[in-house]
Amino acid sequence: MKTLPKLLLGLLAFSFLIACGQKKQNDQQIDQVLTYDYEVVVKDLQIPWAFAFLPDNSMLITEKDGRLIHFNDGNKQEISGLPEIYNRGQGGLLDIALHPNFSKNKRLYLTYASPAGDDNGGNTALMQAELSDDQLINQKVLYKAIPNTTAGQHFGSRIVIDKNNDIYFSIGERGERDVNPQDIKRDGGKIYRLHENGEIPTDNPFYNQVDAKKAIYSYGHRNPQGMEIHPETGELWLHEHGPKGGDEINIVKKGANYGWPVITYGENYSGTSITDITEKEGMEQPIHYWTPSIAPSGMAFVTVDKYPELKGGLLVGSLKFQYLEFLKLDGNKVVERRKLLEDIGRVRSINLSPKDEIYIGVENLGIVKLVTK
Repeated sequence: MKTLPKLLLGLLAFSFLIACGQKKQNDQQIDQVLTYDYEVVVKDLQIPWAFAFLPDNSMLITEKDGRLIHFNDGNKQEISGLPEIYNRGQGGLLDIALHPNFSKNKRLYLTYASPAGDDNGGNTALMQAELSDDQLINQKVLYKAIPNTTAGQHFGSRIVIDKNNDIYFSIGERGERDVNPQDIKRDGGKIYRLHENGEIPTDNPFYNQVDAKKAIYSYGHRNPQGMEIHPETGELWLHEHGPKGGDEINIVKKGANYGWPVITYGENYSGTSITDITEKEGMEQPIHYWTPSIAPSGMAFVTVDKYPELKGGLLVGSLKFQYLEFLKLDGNKVVERRKLLEDIGRVRSINLSPKDEIYIGVENLGIVKLVTK
């Protein structure tokens, strides 16, 4: 009779160790603040959703309210010729990416909430255009998600261009979690892949499937607002907002299902359960998740020598807790979390400049440069 309590205690202790190990692996605690400072480079911005450096080191900055700003030598000039922007809730003018051969073809890509179509409201679109004397010309909409909806949440959206000049872009599930993300016949909750001219690659995973959205590359996503190509492996890394808890970092694989909302480490904002499972056969596991949620936005791998303490790691902005987070990596595993620029404000976007400096877009502050103290 004395053996059973010992056995139960042993099982409890073993379960506790497993739980602690899972927590350590997937939810590293922040136990150190890295001492960096910042200099404001572009001031008086509201929501600098994204920015890109031109070859002359000037910047193009998207403001969510629908303005594209050219910042050069201290001056801000609004770019004309933008399409109609649906500015509602989380929607508006979103990401910007330059074509790899921008210096010659002046081509760029924008994602934005577009009201185009028959239904009221808007949905995420990807547009190609050329920049000429602070004006967008030769515009071409490469993709427009449907249907439009007046919902204000989960538009995505980030753009990445790979070594073959293929374009990847994200669209959130628009708040329709039980309809869009698991259905490849519907837009929303997906990563899409197009050729640079807007054509759909014939080797996309669902290209030959009847009624599927042929541009889909992966599915089962919630609201991806950070995406980058790993500088060494070439893998496509993505982070996305979870609900209450369960923000994720995923490595995007062709045709893969990332589970939302069938599996998640989060719960409803009310505290009620979304699902009782966190993994399922045929659905990918994140390489990292945050509980509690940090509301991630923006992402950048640190590849430069100017910040030796950060080199080789990943930077992610926190909208909720208003700081910049550094994730130390061991291969595809997050082994440490560190906090930078505590209480700076809602960090929306991150980028490395041609001069190998880290710049950060902060809501109601502007674009700042990371500097050592």
